[in-house]
Amino acid sequence: MSMLATVRHQTVVNARHAASFSRLSLPMRRTSVVLAVLFGAACSSTPSRPDPIPATLPVITRPGGESAAWWFHAGAATAARQREGAVPQARNLILFIGDGMSIPTLTAARILGGQRQGDPGEEFRLSFEDFPHTALARTYNTDAQTPDSAGTMTAMVTGAKTRMGLISSSQITQRGDCASSQGEALVTLMELAETAGLATGIVTNTRLTHATPAALYAHAPERNWESDGLIPATQRPHGCIDIARQLIEFPYGDGIDVALGGGRAHFLPLEWAARPGAIYVESNTQLSALDPHKARQVLGLFAADHLQFDHDRRRDARGEPSLAEMTHAAIDLLKDRPHGYVLMIEGGRIDHAHHFGNAYRALDDTLALSDAVRVAAERTSPDDTLILVTADHSHTMQIVGYPARGNPILGLVRGSGGEGVMSSEPARDALGQTFTTLNYINGPGYAGATSQQPEGAKQHPHVIAGVQAAMRADLSGVDTTAPDFLQPSLYPLADETHGGDDVAVFARGPGAAAVRGSLEQNVLFHLMAQAQPRLRATLCSAGACDTDGTPFRLPSHEALNKPGESSH
Repeated sequence: MSMLATVRHQTVVNARHAASFSRLSLPMRRTSVVLAVLFGAACSSTPSRPDPIPATLPVITRPGGESAAWWFHAGAATAARQREGAVPQARNLILFIGDGMSIPTLTAARILGGQRQGDPGEEFRLSFEDFPHTALARTYNTDAQTPDSAGTMTAMVTGAKTRMGLISSSQITQRGDCASSQGEALVTLMELAETAGLATGIVTNTRLTHATPAALYAHAPERNWESDGLIPATQRPHGCIDIARQLIEFPYGDGIDVALGGGRAHFLPLEWAARPGAIYVESNTQLSALDPHKARQVLGLFAADHLQFDHDRRRDARGEPSLAEMTHAAIDLLKDRPHGYVLMIEGGRIDHAHHFGNAYRALDDTLALSDAVRVAAERTSPDDTLILVTADHSHTMQIVGYPARGNPILGLVRGSGGEGVMSSEPARDALGQTFTTLNYINGPGYAGATSQQPEGAKQHPHVIAGVQAAMRADLSGVDTTAPDFLQPSLYPLADETHGGDDVAVFARGPGAAAVRGSLEQNVLFHLMAQAQPRLRATLCSAGACDTDGTPFRLPSHEALNKPGESSH
């Protein structure tokens, strides 16, 4: 349990970063004045002089010469080039993360969505596939070809890539080493937003302390330090604070305004509810009953751990809200704030279903994310709200064989085992066995007997232990479309792994036209920050901008407003 003491989480300037780029540290009263002046400049209606492209990126040897300052500079320069002189004026920013939502996941979910409507499926469109701008994002961490969610989300919300397992801490930090993280905290999107006077919100169907949401508000050398009991005794003397406590004690602006998700076991919710104007809810009934004009800060913890997969949620009477319902509530709670808002919404259980080797739930939760994006698109305007939809990383699920048009995406391949004439009969491999369209490269769907399940097709949940080698499972008479069927995997692992391939980015609204081509994942932060005038102004007030207002220097926490200085 987090003790949630009153000690504030503070960060310091990293001297090694300061040596790379000069910083401007202003007294707080003066900072507020400069912010107002720069905000006025950022909102100017005279587009005749476009922003210049930032200074030439220093030539370095990679990867050895990479640093947080270099990544930030490189990302900002790319974003400025992508804008081609345009100066977007986004009032609101919404970032959707489909955790583990690989391109094959998108394709398979699209087909499943269409087939549930009685159509062949291939022609179906997810809600965000109608967004006009798309790109690919490269997901690698600074130390890993195939990344994890901590490093990838850090890239998207700080503008700098980092190591696997780190929460918004620079790549100098060694994982699990608290001392090495001191002075290495990276300024996050939510810290900037609260300093700028924007409202802030976080929505997830995972624990609120899980890696993806945590990167928005916390700094940690280990993603698993979600509550104080999870920090090793040897690391506590070095000053690290558990992730749950950092959410409750978030020291910028007036704190996070809306936080909806799971993870109740890591919190003492009454600490939140005791604050003036703060409301705590733990059911969908309570959430839907909130008055947006009275509820200034809302913490919703709807499960002790993660929320359920959407398939299971729909069949349960405990009253967990769907991702779409939480999205609706968050937008209603934030939309009338005077200066706009920054909102992150994560469909985090897509990733978990893939790790379990269960394509049914992964695709079902992808469709739930699509529903949530549709809600956001309907309740906002492309004139003032930039919406990005992307994934943090991919997975090993693949779509294989030559199934006929309209073949059930979760079924056996019926069509052709090669590039021959299509057939209505199940296709067979060189051993004469049938096979599924969806398969995993690794994971718990391996056919060998384990201490939990006999040799053959596997069912969810399946925790591999005592696995034995085996030939591929005979799928004759197996309902591969059933929700608990585990797609076959080539080799056994307790958890299926992430993939290292690029992920898709979809965009709508002011600044969306810059989302195109092949981008490093950290560029997404800069596209958002450069599209929102108050964020740009805040970065400039922190000494991060060139003379024409393009923020390309890594900002420091010391240069941001003191806790409580800004309000909305």
